[in-house]
Amino acid sequence: MLECGMLERDKRALRRGSNILIKQLVVDELLIQSLQADDILTESMAETIMAEQTSQKRSWRLILLLPKRGPRAFSSFCSALRETEQQHLHDLLTQSPEKDGKDTPVEIIQPEEEPEGNTGRLGMPTAEKKRERCVDSSLPFPTQEEIAAKRGRTHEAMEFSLDADSPINTPVLPCTPDFYLSHCHQSYKMNSSPRGLALVISNVTFDPCAAPDLDPRKGGEVDDEVLRKVFTELDYLVTVHRDLTAQDMRSCIENFCSQPDHRTVDSCVVCLLSHGVDGAIYGTDGQLLQLDWVFKSFDNAHCPLLQNKPKVFFIQACRGEEMDCGVEQIDGPVRTCSPCCEQLDAGREGQGDAQCRQRGDIGRPRIKLPQRSDMICGFASLKGTAAMRNTKRGSWFIQELNTTLRLQARDTHLSDIMVQVNRRIKEREGYAPGTAHHRCKEMSEFTSSLCKDLYLFPKYQPQY
Repeated sequence: MLECGMLERDKRALRRGSNILIKQLVVDELLIQSLQADDILTESMAETIMAEQTSQKRSWRLILLLPKRGPRAFSSFCSALRETEQQHLHDLLTQSPEKDGKDTPVEIIQPEEEPEGNTGRLGMPTAEKKRERCVDSSLPFPTQEEIAAKRGRTHEAMEFSLDADSPINTPVLPCTPDFYLSHCHQSYKMNSSPRGLALVISNVTFDPCAAPDLDPRKGGEVDDEVLRKVFTELDYLVTVHRDLTAQDMRSCIENFCSQPDHRTVDSCVVCLLSHGVDGAIYGTDGQLLQLDWVFKSFDNAHCPLLQNKPKVFFIQACRGEEMDCGVEQIDGPVRTCSPCCEQLDAGREGQGDAQCRQRGDIGRPRIKLPQRSDMICGFASLKGTAAMRNTKRGSWFIQELNTTLRLQARDTHLSDIMVQVNRRIKEREGYAPGTAHHRCKEMSEFTSSLCKDLYLFPKYQPQY
């Protein structure tokens, strides 16, 4: 048991710096472990903090706990800041009040959930309810920016807040050497640098003449940036292409498959984001690219440089026009999440792939491979159903994929990561009162022909 709460002077220092801490503090595994080693945080507290979906909410949760964790909590926190190379925040907290000036009352905004309504904007009444003035509270609350007291919060400020409150800057947690050494032998080889090449094709704006029924995918630009950042941190060489016609997508994929660098890396990633139907996605010209052709392009016959290497696909697109309205769970909790909906699409299913045989070039037969193997593909929605997209934060599926990769890739193989993404998607629910999308649901899924566990071993390089 801790003797008592934090000293009052230390509470004041936390209050003075809370706004900057919420925005700039990186709550990573090393910082949490340092606080646990000093008995400031329990295991349960650490898990609660790291379970938060955004960097700012993790910071808020930690700063909320610290004043209750005894007189040593402040000095231990400052030490942890130094250990995690956040000296500027250490200096912020330890500078004298005279340098910082008198405490100034500011308007504080508590963490917001998903933006309400299918426009992605919050109504002022809701914001008014969440706003509370904090002059000498012992508990700091996060805010995106300091706002002078009595100043009204505009729609523009709220939109900025929502953009900033995203999981994009949460660092990918690193794999430990012990974990790598204990798992590398029974999993796919994954130690090249880069780990592989990654291709992201993101169609956001569609030709109004050639595809008048395909609306702009607002929020799609957030998705491709999220994917670029997370796979760059996972040590992939990422190429992003935006707004391609169906033929341009084919050419782009063909060029990607033929790159000689596939020979020296251990995997590849392909992300396709667009409007879609079951079995195909739309180019900006309204023409369809069949997904089966995409998978065929990477199979063992057509992309021999990637034979026996894992090939990872993520498809963010509708797979039909059916809206999943959900089913009431008996004694289930009330949820009021509020992402916006993706435009519903309709079309025909894709074509099957042709068969091909691989022959040896010498008299003695070689080991044969199946036509298609070592692939895993995550789909944002089930066959025949629509996918959901928030116009400010991007698609549900990409949001959850990004968060789970950043927090779990250090010690979880990709199939289990996709199960966790499914679980997180299952818990989400649309909030758009007065529209057909109110309380809508989504269910992601994945298919796999992987033959081993696929660990990404982030930020680990073996020493030879």
